[in-house]
Amino acid sequence: QVQLVESGGGLVQAGGSLRLSCAASGRTFSSYAMGWFRRAPGKEREFVAAIRLSGGATYYANSVKGRFTISRDNAKNTVYLQMNSLKPEDTAVYYCAAVTSWVGVTDSRTYNYWGQGTQVTVSS
Repeated sequence: QVQLVESGGGLVQAGGSLRLSCAASGRTFSSYAMGWFRRAPGKEREFVAAIRLSGGATYYANSVKGRFTISRDNAKNTVYLQMNSLKPEDTAVYYCAAVTSWVGVTDSRTYNYWGQGTQVTVSS
């Protein structure tokens, strides 16, 4: 089992920045890839970014590429999502998730473990 706890959400003005954290506990953290997803009101959950914990390869949704950066600290069992140049359309509940394979990393159905989510609200 892997337990995931997100933090760092909040209210920010458009153009501002936030950094989300996802602390993992349980099974060996370095065995997994980690992803961030988000769900906006009235919309389906969508992929944001993912990172391979061994090697650090990353992948981003086009909508956040160049603005968001995913990173990890394996010693702290924590994954981060640095969000810059935030837009009102980034408003959503953000979830981190763990998966055992890089294949299908953008598909939420492949993920094994999920955090409870943290709200990000961007005002215009």
